[in-house]
Parts: sequence; structure tokens; C-alpha cells
Amino acid sequence: MKPPSQRAVRVALVAVVLAALVVAWRAGLLAHFSSAAEVRRSLLALGPWGYVGFIAAYAALQPFGVPGTVFILAAPLVWPWPVAFAVSMVGTMAASVVGFSFARFVARDWVSTRIPDRFRRWDDALARRAFATVFTLRLVFWMPPLLHAFFGVSKVRASTHFWASALGYVAPLLAVSYFGQRLFELFR
Repeated sequence: MKPPSQRAVRVALVAVVLAALVVAWRAGLLAHFSSAAEVRRSLLALGPWGYVGFIAAYAALQPFGVPGTVFILAAPLVWPWPVAFAVSMVGTMAASVVGFSFARFVARDWVSTRIPDRFRRWDDALARRAFATVFTLRLVFWMPPLLHAFFGVSKVRASTHFWASALGYVAPLLAVSYFGQRLFELFR
């Protein structure tokens, strides 16, 4: 039997995501996200599954356009700062891996044509000093989906991407988790 083409696999992945969204909508799961108070109540009512749901939503949505800052700013409003930091860190890393893997293994050709020239100038730095470059870009720019995609189509190794990203995320996520509730109160 002939293996499925890459195009068929991509179409199947998109169909699975769309089907999951339709099922979630029909089951009333999306209604839990109608307000911040409802999200907080729903996540806390789920106990440990609330963490899993938060991380899964973050990992599935952020690489494809939902700003990660929505998740990392929401976490300290739901949980105490140490828990907020932990779920933000795991969610951010999961989203980074999903975005990187999608660009590297699923849509490499399509993604490569959409990487802006301003990112291309970092290719040489990645080839020479992959860890330091990924760390620096993550520390400065955090987690834009385009950066996940750029790393995915670059020559950086997956393990280097993972560990350098993890270290680059620690300081900003720790700051947002610790001061997030206070900043929210200040701006309110």
C-alpha cells in the first residue's frame, strides 16, 4: 500500500483540529471561556486537570496565532505565583516545541517561504552559536509563533532549541508570574 502524501497528512491534521473545535463548541466547552471569572472558576474546579487544560490550550493555540502573553498574564490571576510560573513555563515550552516541530516536520517548505528576511540574518549566528543565539532571542522576544517557525526551519538542533529556549524563558516568565497579579491590580 502506498504511504499517504505529505499533503494528505497536512489536510488530515487540519481536519482533526477543526473537528476538535467543533466537538468542543457543541459540547459547551467553549462557554467556559466567556469571561475571565468563568475561566478562573472552571480551571480551579477541575483541580489538577485545570493545569492540564491550561497547558494543552496554550500549547495548541499559541503556535498558531493566539498570543502567549494572554496565557502568561492570565495564569497569576488564577493561581498563586509559584503555580502560575510552573504552568506558564510548561505551557510556553510545549507551545515552543509544537511550533518548532510543526515548522520542521509538517510544513517546512510552506513555512520557509514565509520567514521574513530580517530573520534570515540570524541564520549565520545560529550556525555558529546556536545555544547563545536561541537563548538571546528567547530572552528578548519571548515566544512569537514566527520565532518558533524560524527555529524549526533553521539548522539548530531540537535539543539545543529546547534547552536554550527554556533558559531564555525563565526570567521573563518568573517576573510576569510574580508581579502579574500586582500589575493587574495597578492597571485596574
